[in-house]
Amino acid sequence: MANAEEELKELRALVQEGKAIVGAERVLKELRKGKITKIFLAANCPAQIRADIARLADMANAQIFPLLQNKVELGVWCKKNFAISMVGTRGE
Repeated sequence: MANAEEELKELRALVQEGKAIVGAERVLKELRKGKITKIFLAANCPAQIRADIARLADMANAQIFPLLQNKVELGVWCKKNFAISMVGTRGE
């Protein structure tokens, strides 16, 4: 659990700094380019999107972190006024 909390803290910092990529379409696009290293998935992310992410993440050697938060909670947590299925981060 502590590791998950650390990942969430890191994610929040990246979102606040504008270094995170928010949303399924943008994350998938950057993942295809090999620019994403970590992907945080909302608990209720659609199954088809999960399958696409798993396949592409495997090819790009990106890590997937399933979250306990649903899409709405992830949106609020990231200080956005909309639901978010996933957030991706780039290698630094």
